[in-house]
Amino acid sequence: MKRVLITGGSGFIGKRLVRELLDRGDLVTVLSRTPEKTRRELPVAVRVAGWTPGKKGPWCDEVDGVDAVVHLAGELVAQRWSDKKRAEIEKSRIGSTEVLVEAMGAARHKPGVLVCASATGYYGPRGGDELLDEESAPGNDFLAGLVQRWEAAAEGASAHGIRAVELRIGVVFGPGGGALEQLARPFKLFAGGPIGDGKQVMSWVHRDDVVGMILFAIDHAEAKGAMNAVSPYAATNREVADALGVVLGRPSFLPTPAAVIGLVLGEAASIVTTGQRVVPKKAAELGYEFRHARLVPALESILGE
Repeated sequence: MKRVLITGGSGFIGKRLVRELLDRGDLVTVLSRTPEKTRRELPVAVRVAGWTPGKKGPWCDEVDGVDAVVHLAGELVAQRWSDKKRAEIEKSRIGSTEVLVEAMGAARHKPGVLVCASATGYYGPRGGDELLDEESAPGNDFLAGLVQRWEAAAEGASAHGIRAVELRIGVVFGPGGGALEQLARPFKLFAGGPIGDGKQVMSWVHRDDVVGMILFAIDHAEAKGAMNAVSPYAATNREVADALGVVLGRPSFLPTPAAVIGLVLGEAASIVTTGQRVVPKKAAELGYEFRHARLVPALESILGE
């Protein structure tokens, strides 16, 4: 049994993680900006404490004595990037991680490991023929720079003798939210298809495997540094569209022009109109066994009810 502290525990990934930790007998505390609301959303076995991301406070005491900290909280990245919004994203991702690491370092009984959410945006837009593993060079756009600083903040835990793992999460598919909900909506209206020319590569991952890798990182001391949380079988956007059409029994020939995405998201549209072929090299080397590695079975597990 482990004592695990989570930020972002009421989110799309966090709720599933909480459930799996409880199922295996771990003790879970969730830090939340809205503790009363979060208590209503999570199982009664979860302890919920208030926190203010990026600011020290009474919540710092919650770090003392836990075995692992999982940091999932942060401002949504896939939205229009105004100067104000960029600052908010940086504060929520980098600032909150820095203060969390400070609290861990100051704890009398320090956690053994910090598992911090990161993103495949580290690599920036790349061609589909280039295989990108954890040793590949970073990109040079806003998101890549953000992720580099975010991961550096998490690695600060190492200076306190705490093992740090930065999980570079791809496009997450799962029930009840995430990217798949947005991708599937036009298909259900018989208006589905690829985005743009559909050639951009999506390094996708089932939510169950994100949770699985978090648990793996908590339990395995050899897991350190950056780890790509993606399926071994990335797919082009057109292949994803075709698979959605098959699983949902809908046509998949009506593309969404990239210009339309650009009008909605501005510069952030590059997240869906470009891509990169990321491979989970470290997870494979360490022996992680994927629960949903292949695209069509993964989509059927989510949508094929």
